Amino acid sequence: MKVNGNGEIMLAGILWGTIGIFIWFMKRDGATAEWISFLRVFFSWLILLVFVGWRSGWTSMKVSPKIMVYCALLGLICHGIYNIFYSLAVTSIGVSLSAVLLNVATVFTAVFSALFFREKITPMKGMALVINILGCILAVTGGTLGLSALSIWGLFYGIMAGLCYALTAIIGKLAGYGTDAFVMSLWSYFWAALCLLVWILWQQGAMTVSPAVLGLGFFYALIPTVLGYILYYLGLQQIEDLSKVPVLASLETAAAVVLGMALTGDVLHLPNFVGIALIIGSQWLIGKCRHQP
Repeated sequence: MKVNGNGEIMLAGILWGTIGIFIWFMKRDGATAEWISFLRVFFSWLILLVFVGWRSGWTSMKVSPKIMVYCALLGLICHGIYNIFYSLAVTSIGVSLSAVLLNVATVFTAVFSALFFREKITPMKGMALVINILGCILAVTGGTLGLSALSIWGLFYGIMAGLCYALTAIIGKLAGYGTDAFVMSLWSYFWAALCLLVWILWQQGAMTVSPAVLGLGFFYALIPTVLGYILYYLGLQQIEDLSKVPVLASLETAAAVVLGMALTGDVLHLPNFVGIALIIGSQWLIGKCRHQP
């Protein structure tokens, strides 16, 4: 059965929902957030290097200077700088609230799509965006934000991470026309790994190289990263309305909540279920937007 662009974006979101499991185990084994991020993109680059070379030959990795610029932007901003901001947010305000703030990407993408691609933000689309953000907040936090303990810098880091994530759809769409998704991902991970390595060396960060951390890092790269982003880029090339992309991909939040609860042994409460239902409802609503004039 052939999966359309919407389905590929949603599958990518589900795969991204497993990210927390890998981070949880790797942190348990002593890896820092920066090192986890580096292993993720470095192993992703290695996997794609071998796959693309085997599938199409080494000459297929050549891209035009223009596409290389897009790949560098994807790697540096949407993978490298994004991971740095997200790591800083998690350190400052915790995992749950950071995940909530990441969903401001939905709003950023809608605004950027209107600016760069002249997409209309219709009333139905605006309603879907609001419902989606509300659903993500409820699904992750259960309705409890702990506002009294918020860090202003933590909020800034989380919002900047959301901005970098939003730019993935914009830059990926610009680079995607006629570009092999595997080759584009290959070079974007190369630039991301280089960016994060420089960051770690500058910060004199720890580099945990135990077999457990390296093994988890490899599967972290393979499952939610390589497979997830390949599906994402393939989906982008089939979708005209970019503002609905983050909404479709927000299945990541629902998957992350369910898997996270199963991992930690916590129990899902009514606000969590309401949030997940709102996320799914917003995806249905955004799918109806294409029928609007």
